[in-house]
Amino acid sequence: MSTVLPDAIGARRLNRGITATWWYTVSGVMVFQVMVVFIWLSIFGGMSVDPVTLATVGIGGLVWCAASLPLLLQYRHRDDTAGPVAGWRSTLIPLAIAVVFGIVSGVASGLWLVGAVPLIQSLALLNWPRGVRLRLLVTAMVLLAALWFIDWRTAFPDADAEISSAWVVFGVFGVGLPAMTVMSLWWWDVLVTLDRARVAEARLGATQERLRVATDVHDLQGHHLQVIALQLELAERLLDKDPDAALEQLRLARTSVTEARQGTRNLAMRFRGVPLPDEIANAVDLLRAAGTSADAEVSPDAAAAPASVLGPVIRETTTNVLRHGGGRRARLSLTRQGGSGEQGAAWRYEIVNDAASDPASGDDGSGLDGISRRVAEAGGEVSVERTKTEFHVVVTVPDRAPGKDVRR
Repeated sequence: MSTVLPDAIGARRLNRGITATWWYTVSGVMVFQVMVVFIWLSIFGGMSVDPVTLATVGIGGLVWCAASLPLLLQYRHRDDTAGPVAGWRSTLIPLAIAVVFGIVSGVASGLWLVGAVPLIQSLALLNWPRGVRLRLLVTAMVLLAALWFIDWRTAFPDADAEISSAWVVFGVFGVGLPAMTVMSLWWWDVLVTLDRARVAEARLGATQERLRVATDVHDLQGHHLQVIALQLELAERLLDKDPDAALEQLRLARTSVTEARQGTRNLAMRFRGVPLPDEIANAVDLLRAAGTSADAEVSPDAAAAPASVLGPVIRETTTNVLRHGGGRRARLSLTRQGGSGEQGAAWRYEIVNDAASDPASGDDGSGLDGISRRVAEAGGEVSVERTKTEFHVVVTVPDRAPGKDVRR
């Protein structure tokens, strides 16, 4: 892969996608808790509970929901090897608030379920090991279901149909709240695991490419250096006995040096002269590995395009998207304008990404200025367009541009 992505830029792109999902998870858990509090208030209103109790449960419930946020934020950076109260200072206050709210609301309403749900819900947000979390969830749901049944038999022994249906809703949300929370956190854990696997895959691909290059260089240079060493050793032995033969071995050693240099040059050109369809595919893979939604349109005969001109352009524009783009989406295309061999036929390379800062020059002083110079030397044109939502680069190169050296 020709384009290099700095680790910091790659990490920023990869983290951007799961951040939105994390806040979606947080908002989902908060909505569940707020709904439970409002269902409690509606049930208590039907029970003709006094306004002081309603206000106590309502205000206490909102404070309890707010106190759950630190537990969720701590869960985002959970460590599988740490215990549930590894950061006990940030855990103690939310748990204390849940206990106080449970006791106050339970005593005020006279319902066991109302007193138990806040503490169990807060415990479900802690960093439990996966096996412990499942056992805790099953135990909690059985306990809450039992308390719900006890409350129903004691508080509403002769309830009418309307109260009974409302109490069923009360029980479903009260007993099911920890399960809905654990499912949301489980989905977050799955997403984090997939994201780490994506990062590892991208790094493994880059490592394998470096290893392949290093292996080819080692094999090439090792072979030639061994031959040269043998030729020089033979020349040294023949120098006194047969100077002409020694001189011939020195000439052969010089020839081997030339072959080694040419082989190294050919090896470097092989990696630089990647066919353009592969260049586009590499660019798309790199963008996707960095968390950008990328797609490409490539003409079937794109391998005939001038690779020496468009190859560096593709790599440079991809780097600009990674360094300066918004990181959400990108689209690449390489198409032929006109038929092969026709007068005025040209190749059109286009890359569009979400709006970003001005990438007129790269960190090394190249960037779009260098692209413009390279394309102009080949008789082509570069068009750059910036809007509020997109950054658009179009490169047009004649079909018969110099340096059409790609392998077919």
